[in-house]
Amino acid sequence: QVQLVESGGGLVQAGGSLRLSCTASGRTFSSYTMGWFRQAPGLEREFVATISRNGVFRYYADSVKGRFIISRDNDKNTVFLQMNSLKSEDTAVYYCAADSMITSQAMAARTRSLEVWGQGTLVTVSS
Repeated sequence: QVQLVESGGGLVQAGGSLRLSCTASGRTFSSYTMGWFRQAPGLEREFVATISRNGVFRYYADSVKGRFIISRDNDKNTVFLQMNSLKSEDTAVYYCAADSMITSQAMAARTRSLEVWGQGTLVTVSS
């Protein structure tokens, strides 16, 4: 089973950009569907974006569609989330998740019960 470490969070002004990274240990990264989720204070964890094992299929929450881009580099065991045109409502802890048993479309329907989670990275967008 892989272990996930997120990085790239921080403080940014509204309208700005950040790129999150999630690096996995282990040699089987390409066998995992990957996703990004987020949890704002006082709210439930929500789906942000998922990407299939080969990077072809990508799904986005309506709230981030057109602003965020998920990508992966299987040679570097890393999945990215490029976040553009950030809004104050994007403020949250962002979590990376991996699961070897489901598709990217199925992962988009889950916020729990995934195989592996990272520890999270905080993104704060100031207005």
